[in-house]
Amino acid sequence: MMGQVLSADRSAGGIVLMAVMIAVFFGAMIFVGIYCRRKARDVAGFVLGGRSVGPWLTAFTYGTSYFSAVIFIGYAGQFGYLFGVASTWIGIGNAIIGSLLAWVILGRRTRVMTQHLDTKTMSDFFGKRYDSKALKIASAIIIFIFLIPYTASLFNGLSRLFTVAFGFTDENLAYVIIVCIMAILTAVYVLAGGYMATAINDFIQGIIMLIGIVAVIAAVLASHGGLTGSMTALAESAGWKYTSFFGAMPVFLGFVIILTSLGTWGLPQMVSKFYAIKSENDIKKGTIISTIFAVIVAGGCYFLGGFGRLFVPATSDFDSIVPTMLEQAVHSDFLMGIVVILVLSASMSTLSSLVLTSSSTLTLDLIKGNIVKEEKMTEKKQMIIMRAFLAGFIVLSATIAIVQKLYNFSEIASLMGISWGALAGAFLAPFMYGLYSKKITKSAVWTSFVVGLVIMLFSLVYKLAGWTFMKATFSSGETLDFANAVVAGAIAMIAGLILVPIVSLCTYRLEKKKGLLNVEKTEQMFACFEDKVLVKRTEALGDIEGK
Repeated sequence: MMGQVLSADRSAGGIVLMAVMIAVFFGAMIFVGIYCRRKARDVAGFVLGGRSVGPWLTAFTYGTSYFSAVIFIGYAGQFGYLFGVASTWIGIGNAIIGSLLAWVILGRRTRVMTQHLDTKTMSDFFGKRYDSKALKIASAIIIFIFLIPYTASLFNGLSRLFTVAFGFTDENLAYVIIVCIMAILTAVYVLAGGYMATAINDFIQGIIMLIGIVAVIAAVLASHGGLTGSMTALAESAGWKYTSFFGAMPVFLGFVIILTSLGTWGLPQMVSKFYAIKSENDIKKGTIISTIFAVIVAGGCYFLGGFGRLFVPATSDFDSIVPTMLEQAVHSDFLMGIVVILVLSASMSTLSSLVLTSSSTLTLDLIKGNIVKEEKMTEKKQMIIMRAFLAGFIVLSATIAIVQKLYNFSEIASLMGISWGALAGAFLAPFMYGLYSKKITKSAVWTSFVVGLVIMLFSLVYKLAGWTFMKATFSSGETLDFANAVVAGAIAMIAGLILVPIVSLCTYRLEKKKGLLNVEKTEQMFACFEDKVLVKRTEALGDIEGK
């Protein structure tokens, strides 16, 4: 059996070495899950780690949930191929907008208001912040549906790398085996330890990602004579535009930066990290740590992808670019083992975050109080249902990933673009504005939900139907398809940011007059930001005159 699956490209010793490294990695993950069981005995502990997670764990779990195999294999390959070295701007945007500004603008206010409202999920936040059970249910359904393609894309990217690393000859059989193993092991440690197990494992996985990406970049550049040699070779073989400041497609590059950077502000699995932070000081530390992590990992991934044309001069299979680069540039079995664990780390950390978000949303926001009466939903029953949904979500996502691979439905970037675009397009504006303004109305939130979904569903139908009428050509010669999932996702987010304040301005007085907007209740919600707290002189000077 194994003889039919493995080729002779890898030595037996090399395969054993990588297998041992992976086994140790999985063993550590499972140990952490079992160790953290005591922190996952109630709903708050299972979903949020008891809101007592420190800065290093929070920053790393934010970063590792952000950057997965989708980034390393899918996005780095596709956008590095399209933009060249200029794709590094995507990583810089991820660090500045997706990490630094996200923590500064959302971190503190999210932590304060979600604790004040006693919300554990984004859907619960919408329900209580806007005093609407319908918004809570609708957002929960959106989260469940659109997290599935994102999760499926994680399996895809990981399995392609395993095929290269272990020299599988039967790629489809290898794919199925790897997807099943990853799904089972992720389920084990998340089911056992909940959020705290995820956070600790994310910290370990984050360190591996930092070391791995630096090692991989060094190996790839060394294969063409270092940085100078690689840049020269890329310019000579593919053209100088792939080594230029803004690359070959600057307009499309801008849309990619918006989707992958600003999008995190509206993703439930990302925003939930702010719910669990322990203290004010932890937010400040977490901001710095998260930003540095993003610069190295995201910047490194996209910079690496920029040299894809050196290894794959022409292709339409973008997901194969990075694995091909690694196959040609990484000759050490030990380093290839590090690379495999790097992508394993990136994939499992994001997968655990997604399934935890989905299962908790379904249990707390759909089942509780709607299908099962709230008084009958004991802590024990909620934990059982959440774990059942978590396992079911992993099985469903793995099944879709296998079907997608066998029937070649769509490349990784398209799957992730649809997911990010729908979720961030629907949620970003009402969530962010809801933290800062008392005058955001239910009508504005519904508008954001509907517009975001309509734009992304149109993008999906457009792709499946093979339409081309949304394409435009710029004076630079760049052709851009505005119905592309990435572009559509960015447009959906921008539309929400514009429409929510406009619709709120037009409907505030009407909703207030009809009693649809409880002004007094809203004032009480925002009172949490007015609470007086004592801090040290190192935190704030205060009034020290005469002292």
